[in-house]
Amino acid sequence: MRIALFITCFNDTLFPRTGQAVVRLLERLGHEVVFPLEQTCCGQMHFNSGYHDEALPLVRRFARVFRDEPLIVSPSGSCVAMVRDHYPHVAKESGDPELIEAVRTLGERTFELSELLIDVLGLGDVGAYYPHRVTYHPSCHALRMLHIGDKPLQLLRAVRGIDLVELPAAEQCCGFGGTFAIKNADTSIAMLDDKLTNVQETGAEVCTAADNSCLMHIGGGLSRQRAGVSAVHLAEILASTEAEPFGVPAVGSGDAITVVRA
Repeated sequence: MRIALFITCFNDTLFPRTGQAVVRLLERLGHEVVFPLEQTCCGQMHFNSGYHDEALPLVRRFARVFRDEPLIVSPSGSCVAMVRDHYPHVAKESGDPELIEAVRTLGERTFELSELLIDVLGLGDVGAYYPHRVTYHPSCHALRMLHIGDKPLQLLRAVRGIDLVELPAAEQCCGFGGTFAIKNADTSIAMLDDKLTNVQETGAEVCTAADNSCLMHIGGGLSRQRAGVSAVHLAEILASTEAEPFGVPAVGSGDAITVVRA
């Protein structure tokens, strides 16, 4: 099956390992992965900040770049939520019937990684091996907007060698929320402190999630506390096998940007 990878600008810039992991995983499962080179930001930051007119050209670009792709996957619940939930609002505001229809069909073909694996490909076990103690944080966009439920946990439970431990108060927001962490830094940090306490209570070596935005926030906090816990995207765990381990990055890697008090 041909699957187009929508990597998102965030992952492409800061977390290239995640994109590599998605490609490795899907190709191992026998699929053709293509990467449309003209893709860029989906416009989520603009839309969430109220700049809908500025988001419109990015919506049009996304619709053009992915127009002919039968299936689109992204390792970012928040960006998939932008395409599925917010693109229709931008298109409607534009008054362009062609864009409205293009966005409608895009939403039907765009999936977060765990959705693709379970709902589209019908897989619960992808043959992964990851001999580490892991806890899972469900990101807000994936949980509350995409309603992916426990799909990432279903995939993690099937991973060989994993010691999967439940995260206390897992559904509480980590406090990142994109520009929320910039505009409301004190509140964001207080929420992060609660999340870090809960992660450390699990005794996990690795905290995973379906969104690197959350993992950047959580990973930055864990690194500053020298907690000895790595933040690793779900795709990297699922891409790892006994024959070809993807590995755990050094603690503190990939967590360069997190809001801190001045």
